[in-house]
Amino acid sequence: MDATATPFSTLIRTASHEQHTVANNSTFMSDLLGGRLGVDAYTRYTEQLWFVYRALEEGTETLRLDPVAGPFIQPELARTPQLERDLAHLRGADWRVGIEPLASTAAYAARVQECVRTWPGGFVAHHYTRYLGDLSGGQVLRDRAEKTWGFERKGDGVRFYVFEEIGNPAAYKRRYRELLDTVAADDLEKQRIIDECKRAFDFNVAVLCELSDQFPLSA
Repeated sequence: MDATATPFSTLIRTASHEQHTVANNSTFMSDLLGGRLGVDAYTRYTEQLWFVYRALEEGTETLRLDPVAGPFIQPELARTPQLERDLAHLRGADWRVGIEPLASTAAYAARVQECVRTWPGGFVAHHYTRYLGDLSGGQVLRDRAEKTWGFERKGDGVRFYVFEEIGNPAAYKRRYRELLDTVAADDLEKQRIIDECKRAFDFNVAVLCELSDQFPLSA
């Protein structure tokens, strides 16, 4: 099939499929979804997400008018306020005290910040990798967290996974992919975006691996 005839959303999804599978099947995520880890592991994971999403969402006003990144900046996707509410529930009102990123998280957040500042196409790659995952597989983790640790359904502790302003996630994801298909980028830039998407998954896997080292299951 002629690559030029293949929608960009299909190319980017296909290119990152293997890494997406690796992330979903990581030891830490498998143990978390399997209910084999405590709420402390879930809390530590949520902390790492806060560092990444703060990097992704801070400073994006400067990209709002950018022809490549601008169309993707949609307020209904913003997760930082929800993460902060979850962390207040999980860690208490002074949750910011002592919170530190893992080394892999710090590297991930730094790369995201670099893309926000210098490369709109790279921002799109990280935007796609994070938010479409939240709207899909993230819902599985929300359900598991509610059942395992007794969080109120779609309440504090799992608000990160609740997109209150998106009534139909399937339709929203479809529109998002249509947006990808019309991204203002030539073929060379699209390939760079695909490569950055793969890099984003690598960063995510590195965080999960480091978390797995911190929370090994007892033999």
